[in-house]
Amino acid sequence: MENKLAAYFELKQRQRELEAQLAELRDELIGWFDEPIQTTYGGYHLRISLQERREYDDHLLYNRLPDGALWRMMSKADPAKIAGLVKLNVVSEDLLEGTYKIKRIPYVYVNKL
Repeated sequence: MENKLAAYFELKQRQRELEAQLAELRDELIGWFDEPIQTTYGGYHLRISLQERREYDDHLLYNRLPDGALWRMMSKADPAKIAGLVKLNVVSEDLLEGTYKIKRIPYVYVNKL
């Protein structure tokens, strides 16, 4: 049992180190380009794209919802739940306007050709 625990611990340590290295390389790649890009370097295809995410202000959203029961369903501004309520036509996009900020998150994709 101790061997399994030791192996698990070591793998988790290596995973943290690899994730830190990946984050550093990701930030460096994003820093080289001002905007989304698709290009090829050597034997690799690089694509940097932006995903837009809404970051809701809990107070503003609470004041806009027509029914307090909707807020109790969420308990906090959860973008996935809010998107679901919009799709079900429980809440309209117009009602939500001004309750969130758009945050652009860059994503890095690297494929070997």
